[in-house]
Amino acid sequence: MKKLFFATLLGLLLPLSACNSTTNNSTDIQPLVTGAIPDQDPEKLQRLYSSLADYLEQELGVPVEYKPVTDYAAAVTAFKVGDLDMVWFGGLTGVQARLQVPGAQAILQRDIDEQFHSVFIANKNSEITELTAITDLEQLKGRSFTFGSESSTSGRLMPQYFLQQAGVNLTDFQGQVGFSGSHDKTIKLVEAGTYEAGVLNEQVWQSRVEAGAVDLTKVQVIWRSPAYYDYHWVINPQVQARYGDDFVAKVQQAFLNLDPNVPEHQEILDLFGAAKFIPTTNENYANIEAVGREIGKIK
Repeated sequence: MKKLFFATLLGLLLPLSACNSTTNNSTDIQPLVTGAIPDQDPEKLQRLYSSLADYLEQELGVPVEYKPVTDYAAAVTAFKVGDLDMVWFGGLTGVQARLQVPGAQAILQRDIDEQFHSVFIANKNSEITELTAITDLEQLKGRSFTFGSESSTSGRLMPQYFLQQAGVNLTDFQGQVGFSGSHDKTIKLVEAGTYEAGVLNEQVWQSRVEAGAVDLTKVQVIWRSPAYYDYHWVINPQVQARYGDDFVAKVQQAFLNLDPNVPEHQEILDLFGAAKFIPTTNENYANIEAVGREIGKIK
């Protein structure tokens, strides 16, 4: 009788155990994979996005991973094929990525990104003086010059647009124009005299100067560009199918909740060079798209 009782009990428990095992497996949550264009020192980017991933995990209730990429083009491709769910893009790469993923949205930018600037810098031995107007960029003709990455908004796209407005073409520089690959490298190349002049993102320039990482006896700013929209987060529509229709709004709110009075939050904001994040939309980058098409970076 006892044997029959335990056999019956075991028969009842086994299906429940199997059911629980299935339930646990079905609740495994796929991580939200974030990325960023590699516009600065890789160690700084790793520190920034690791801290951000920890914060977003707490706010969103899903696993969050940071996946580094080798260059700007790789970030666009990874977003296109779905390897990255959400990417910190520059203005140009953000437009390039969105055009290849129907339904992708620009959702957030820093407070500084709606009025962003590039700075042109020069080695002091070049004796290039400060410029006062966009037309003065003509003085760079015949000089050696480097941009940042070929797909950088602040280190190539908008600077080339301003140069063209001043009547300066890429063939007007001495030798072949350079593409350093990142804003940090642009500073070092001009500082070393490898190029007489170059251009980069103003926020990176200011942060490096404040950190004492620039030798101001060797290199100086010669011109600050007009303002334009730049960096922003772009999110893939596949996240809504995975996490729910309200997930994009949750991501936005998580960034808006970053509080400078909380030390961990302030560290993230400082690493981004921002006082806060603000919402943005695809429409804000229409001018970037137009300039990209004009100089052949968007087809």
